Amino acid sequence: MATLKDVKTKIGAVKKTKQITKAMNMVAASKLRGAQSSMTGFRPYASKFAEVLGSLAQRGGNEANQLLAVREKISKISILLCTSDRGLCGGFNANLMLKAESLLKEKSKEDIKVSFECFGKKGRDWCRKKNLEIASEHVGVVGGRFGFNVAVKAGRKLIDRYLDNEYDEVYVIYSEFKSVAKQLPVIKKLLPIPPIEAAEKSKEAEKSFLAEHICEPSPSELLDEMLPRNVYVQIYSALLETSTSEHAARMAAMNNATKACNDMINSLTLAYNKARQASITADLMDIVGGAEALKG
Repeated sequence: MATLKDVKTKIGAVKKTKQITKAMNMVAASKLRGAQSSMTGFRPYASKFAEVLGSLAQRGGNEANQLLAVREKISKISILLCTSDRGLCGGFNANLMLKAESLLKEKSKEDIKVSFECFGKKGRDWCRKKNLEIASEHVGVVGGRFGFNVAVKAGRKLIDRYLDNEYDEVYVIYSEFKSVAKQLPVIKKLLPIPPIEAAEKSKEAEKSFLAEHICEPSPSELLDEMLPRNVYVQIYSALLETSTSEHAARMAAMNNATKACNDMINSLTLAYNKARQASITADLMDIVGGAEALKG
């Protein structure tokens, strides 16, 4: 049985751990508000951008741009894996890596080579552990403050390699933020750009819209400018979603850890009181036994 000193030491250690988890919970909650604000502010732009691009793609056709054309043979693909730089966020990173592993197995069966573009230390370390090819790595982006230029820089490299036939397909794996309690890992194809459907409208509204829609310059020339930007928008949106999901997952994990600390403190306090009572009882028995022995 543990001594009083051992139990008291454990209680002190758990209380210090509780202070840390509570502080991390508050920090994550503060960062979540900022990240969620940026994410919700960008979603309408991404939605409207896809709507306009869908209208242009319908006019130009799939052969209007190399980024729309599907290649006949797929020999090598690139996966942009978005994870966090730090842990202590529950199963957040593990779920993303499971998603990446499932896609990796699927493509390996088809004898397709795979390389990774890693955003975050956890994804990079996972690729190194699995001895997977890493084309580039970006550390210190997800979970912090970053601008649209980060997505532009990464997107340009992917587009250049895709046009140089280094890759036949490009995918992005990220965590989609549903709520504070729910974040879903998602696989999305970046290149070739999948068919972009315009927003649902009534036939009369669509006809009136198309009648007034004058393209200057031509739809194909507009696609040359807007399709690469669509890749940047998708990457930036994935980074925002992943960053928000990371803070939400860490906040939930630290909240659960704080509750576990409270339960452990209560359990250890009960054990401490029992041990203290047993020690007092033993001392009383020794005193009573000594007194009886003197009487005898």
